[in-house]
Amino acid sequence: MTQYASAKIGLILVNLNPAYRAAEIKYALTKVGCKALVFVHSFKSSRYLDMLQSLVPEIGRSQSGELHSEAMPELRLLICTALECHEGVVRFQDVAENGLRAIREGFNWPRGLKSSDPINIQYTSGTTGPPKAATLSHRGLLNSAWFTGQVCGTLEGDAICVPLPLFHIFGMLTGNLLAMLRGAKIVHPGDAFDADSVLSAVEDERCTSLYGTPTMFVSELACLEQRPRDLSSLRTGIIAGAVVPMELLRRVMTEMNMTGVVNGYGMTETSSAIMVTSPTDTAERRVTTVGRVMPHIEAKIVDPAGTTVKIGEAGEILVRGYSTMLGYWGDPETTSKTIDSEGWLRTGDLGMFDEGGYGRIVGRIKDMIIRGGENISCSEIEEFLLLHPAIESACVVGVPDERYGEELCACLKLKAGSHVKEQEVQEFCREKISHYKIPRYVRFVDDFPLTTSGKVQKFLLAKSSAHLLGLINPDQ
Repeated sequence: MTQYASAKIGLILVNLNPAYRAAEIKYALTKVGCKALVFVHSFKSSRYLDMLQSLVPEIGRSQSGELHSEAMPELRLLICTALECHEGVVRFQDVAENGLRAIREGFNWPRGLKSSDPINIQYTSGTTGPPKAATLSHRGLLNSAWFTGQVCGTLEGDAICVPLPLFHIFGMLTGNLLAMLRGAKIVHPGDAFDADSVLSAVEDERCTSLYGTPTMFVSELACLEQRPRDLSSLRTGIIAGAVVPMELLRRVMTEMNMTGVVNGYGMTETSSAIMVTSPTDTAERRVTTVGRVMPHIEAKIVDPAGTTVKIGEAGEILVRGYSTMLGYWGDPETTSKTIDSEGWLRTGDLGMFDEGGYGRIVGRIKDMIIRGGENISCSEIEEFLLLHPAIESACVVGVPDERYGEELCACLKLKAGSHVKEQEVQEFCREKISHYKIPRYVRFVDDFPLTTSGKVQKFLLAKSSAHLLGLINPDQ
């Protein structure tokens, strides 16, 4: 409701990850100057009202009901979905009832909204530093959703099961917007991902399509082995958000009746999809490529000098078109480094095209880990770990993981005379950063492998870590 309402009246919707802790919430709200916050009272272990009161002790003190905070001066209104009343907080139910009354009395709808206006801000973990605020337009979101539905063969009357988080571009756009535009029913199995609930929803609602990350499909297949379900209604779906192993895609097609399932490649800064396979593509195409470039989007592969390479050669993927973000909010310098004067957006990913125009992703330039479809900035976690009094330097790398694709491994050099255990480092992170950013593995090292210029060779560190942890064969 908030997603559609904000677009209707020209507000910019800012999506927040429910795993955020207090400091992350404060950063996200102040970075873009949010005027209002819609929130649930609690989710899992998070108590949002308690977090907000720790950030804004002025809640409930204003006579007018409008918030006046010294720490967050632009925040004026708190709206909670809980039915009970809290001092200084407006109920979502009351907003809805007041809105209906205003419409009956002749609400003055905004005029002059343009397709190029910013309508959504998504926080994306960048290659360095804290999350960046990717600003997306009406045109980018709607066209990306429409053409993704066209390529995937979404039909009016389809039922799409979307167990994805709605703060992410995949769930919000490829889920909500695509279903609305193509006339399909959207099914949300629950507040958080649970494989058994997903399969129950598909069976009960006779879903024709199922979305998810590779990690989600792995869990669903394991659940199916324990308790078979009637998935005969399924025809297609989308598996994306991280590298899709060939064997996994084959199993999804055969064991889940999703013969038309597609995979693809995209990013938040391009309003989701850049390349997508089609249900009409051969099975081989769908397990060896990420498909062809989306309709009306341009893409090219360039070498480090910016020269377009030949077909079959690898280089960085550059994209431009309607889906390109308007920029990073309040950060023109980073925006100019990402989007050049001709509108080409640097993805930071390495890929190649074959003779048929199908793309393959062969690596990443970015210093980022993709864990279960979640983009995680290594440097953000490294900077946090340096707050620990015993840690002298930190390097976070990705290591292989069967469930999530990649897991975080923190390689730490301790200060002279300091002693700390792995569990103590993880406990230090708990409640201070999001759970998915807490390193699964912690290694203590004496030195890091360095280049001649003194930079850490993270690829060597990642490989040695995977070896020592027994995650890859010694001869790999």
